[in-house]
Amino acid sequence: MTRIPHETSGEPNPLQALTLDRLRRRTSMKWRTYPEDVLPLWVAEMDVPLAEPVVRAVTEALDLGDTGYPAGTAYAQALAAFAGKRWNWDGLAAERTAIVPDVMLGVVEMLKLVTGSGDAVVVNPPVYPPFYQFVEHMDRRVLEAPLGADGRIGLGVLEEAFRRAVADGGRAAYLLCNPHNPTGTVHTAEELSAVAALAERYGVRVVADEIHAPLVAGGTDFVPYLSVPGAERGLSLMSASKAWNLAGLKAALAIAGPGAGADLARMPEEVGHGPSHIGIIAHTAALRDGGAWLDALLSGLDANRRLLADLLAEHLPGIRYRPGDATYLAWLDCRAVGLGDDPADTFLHRGRVALSSGLPFGTGGAGHVRLNLATSPEVIGEAVRRMAAALR
Repeated sequence: MTRIPHETSGEPNPLQALTLDRLRRRTSMKWRTYPEDVLPLWVAEMDVPLAEPVVRAVTEALDLGDTGYPAGTAYAQALAAFAGKRWNWDGLAAERTAIVPDVMLGVVEMLKLVTGSGDAVVVNPPVYPPFYQFVEHMDRRVLEAPLGADGRIGLGVLEEAFRRAVADGGRAAYLLCNPHNPTGTVHTAEELSAVAALAERYGVRVVADEIHAPLVAGGTDFVPYLSVPGAERGLSLMSASKAWNLAGLKAALAIAGPGAGADLARMPEEVGHGPSHIGIIAHTAALRDGGAWLDALLSGLDANRRLLADLLAEHLPGIRYRPGDATYLAWLDCRAVGLGDDPADTFLHRGRVALSSGLPFGTGGAGHVRLNLATSPEVIGEAVRRMAAALR
């Protein structure tokens, strides 16, 4: 796989900045779920120090005691400027945004606006497990439109799902993952335009989870769903949390297309009380001033994708890996190595490597694992060696 590398930012690779001993001092989910002899490469946390502009902004806020309730549109303005520079998209209007606690809670609120109890929500498995959990918890029906063998959206499959979703006369939504988690697929402008046309034809409202948008490989262009023709009635959720490792500093933005502003305006005011003011400060600083740090990270992730492909070819040739064009997650097809539907269990108990099981990702997840690439090359090398040892 040949890609154009990211431009050198002058920043050091943040994936090589922290030792394993230092990382094990962390108290977050990634580092406290399993015993210390397990290498955790599962949940979407990165093994990086925070970008200096983020640290500075949060420190200054704490020095000021600026820890009250969120206000203003600085976050939206910073994201709009980032979108213009990185994605050549000038359609993000601050007046058609709302702050929400995080992307998945924002997804829930957007789905509440455009669907009702018992209505269908279409998803593309294998896909991020909370898509199932949150949708079912809010009393909606999940309808699957599986990705093709190439990891891309099949328009015929999607159209059939849309047809079934509205067959009983109810409302329906399509929860689009763009870029796609876990495959790393970046949907093209042509694909997204076709999706928008289908959605309009069937009256299905599109809600796009675009949390991984800044995390694209070198030579790959991210296309915001709301930027394509026909997507005017769409809704999008974005955040700096994945790209700058800010999951613990809660904040995200709900964004409405020009035809969905009235829908977003119906969101209850109290939803906007959930985000952290400090979180918004951190996310704003990341988007506004963290570009050089992000470029260094992206270059490191490009190198890690190549490294993982090489290591698997050498030590675990039976595992199929198609490096994705986005995210820091690797989707590994382990069906040929004889570990059954849940190979993550074997890699954990016999190899002491924690990976995400493919089963909760829905149809197409059996026999797969998801590996978090956002760590040092040394940890990736050790993880692959342990995985290989688990098969001996």
